[in-house]
Amino acid sequence: MGNKTNGLLALLGLGALAFWKYKNSTPEQQQAVKDKINTAKDNLTKYGNELKDKANNVASQIQDKANEFAKKAENKAEDVATDAKQSFN
Repeated sequence: MGNKTNGLLALLGLGALAFWKYKNSTPEQQQAVKDKINTAKDNLTKYGNELKDKANNVASQIQDKANEFAKKAENKAEDVATDAKQSFN
């Protein structure tokens, strides 16, 4: 429990320090920080969307393969049933 508390206090302290430093900086420095945050946000959104698209493509390919194997299995089962029916006749 002590480690979690110390970690949270350290994080809170860093956040307070960053806020204080931001508030005491020049408007140009504040804008630079805002720009960095917006750029990071845009990059995360872009990479997230790319990752989502890739995951959807992989899922689609897997579904296509599963459908292909299911169709092959169905055809094989029909062939076996036809062969068995012919054997008994």
